[in-house]
Amino acid sequence: MKYITIAVLVIMSHAITAQTFNTQKLDSFFSLLEQKNKAMGSLSIHKKGNEIYNRSIGFADVEHKIKTDKNTKYRIGSITKTFTATLIMQLIEEKKLTLETPLSDFFPNVPKSNKITIEHLLRHRSGLFNITNDDDFRKWMLIPNTRKEMLSRIEKKEMVFKPDTDAKYSNTNYLLLGYIVEEIEKKSYAEILKSRIIIPCKLKNTRYGSKINTKENEANSYVMHSDWVLQPETDMSVPGGAGAIVSTPKDMAVFYHSLFTGLLVSDESLSKMKTLVDRYGIGLIQFPYDGKENYGHSGGIDGFQSVAAYIPEDELIITYSSNGLVLGLTEILMGVVQIYFGAPYAFPEFKPPLQLKTAQLDPYLGTYKADQFPFEIMMTKEDTQLIVNAKDGPTFPVESHEKDKFTSDRAGVKIHFLPEQDKMILQLGGKTIELIRE
Repeated sequence: MKYITIAVLVIMSHAITAQTFNTQKLDSFFSLLEQKNKAMGSLSIHKKGNEIYNRSIGFADVEHKIKTDKNTKYRIGSITKTFTATLIMQLIEEKKLTLETPLSDFFPNVPKSNKITIEHLLRHRSGLFNITNDDDFRKWMLIPNTRKEMLSRIEKKEMVFKPDTDAKYSNTNYLLLGYIVEEIEKKSYAEILKSRIIIPCKLKNTRYGSKINTKENEANSYVMHSDWVLQPETDMSVPGGAGAIVSTPKDMAVFYHSLFTGLLVSDESLSKMKTLVDRYGIGLIQFPYDGKENYGHSGGIDGFQSVAAYIPEDELIITYSSNGLVLGLTEILMGVVQIYFGAPYAFPEFKPPLQLKTAQLDPYLGTYKADQFPFEIMMTKEDTQLIVNAKDGPTFPVESHEKDKFTSDRAGVKIHFLPEQDKMILQLGGKTIELIRE
């Protein structure tokens, strides 16, 4: 999730005046990704509310060779949060709730619930522990969980910070918001989503998720080893209002267009959603784009990764959902944006990595820090694989194609080591950062 968000931040810095849209080049780019087994998924580009491009590559089901198409449905992870925030704002407009309503009105056993408001939950300012960081998460994420069980886990966790003193992304916030919507409406989240968003927006391929059914054109998710390897399915009782929606890139674009053109919430509510407090809007984040307004969200669950980005000034929406990535989301979206806007773009080369011996990795090991970088990085190894361990961030392997240089296409990271100087030069999110080894 953290480097997905960074990916979105990167691509929006490439704003230039759009030239003729080169669909042939974009087709060639995605054909290359498919031929080289570097990605599977679907892309949709909308201009002024109309789809002007779509492309799908790879398989929804690798074992049975079921190809993806524009109607293939993907788990969209945390993009669900924009849907949940919209539902909350609708209830506020109907005076069934306020931004100042305390969490204790619904779940008094949650720590500091009398100090946590609806707005704190919406803006990730509650201080509640992110339940998906639970040590046993990977054990219980695969089985059905009741609301009582989920609440019990939340109630036992200590606060990360005092409410409204900081902002830190936490799925717990939106899980609770989903429960609150159900408490107020006395219906399931799935029913509320259908009546309040799916039907008004005429979303044909969006629903609250359940067990994946490829016969209904739902994609499985995969990671690449020597071939695509099927990933376990999170039971959708776990992410709830934080990440349980299934959709298509086209439907996501229609939803965002509906949200920003007044179909779902008032101008006043939308303005509040777009207002940032410590980087977070209400169910939205904003991306740098040469001073232009632009909003959206990203999502990751199991082997799925998705992004939705809306640029009001250009009336442009780019949505992409993947059920398998080798080339990182950053690199793919960079390619899409640069090709769309007519910027120079050279297709990536996919060369085999160097075969290093474990002893050759030793000069790179250690902990690296930089004052301007938000977290320290520990470089470790597993046999002949160099591993990046970012404190409070992702852990992922990197590979080398040139002496002292390593990359991760999936994470969108490039690293140049200077072992004699105890330095590493990190390229991430369009930035170059020098870190010093302790």
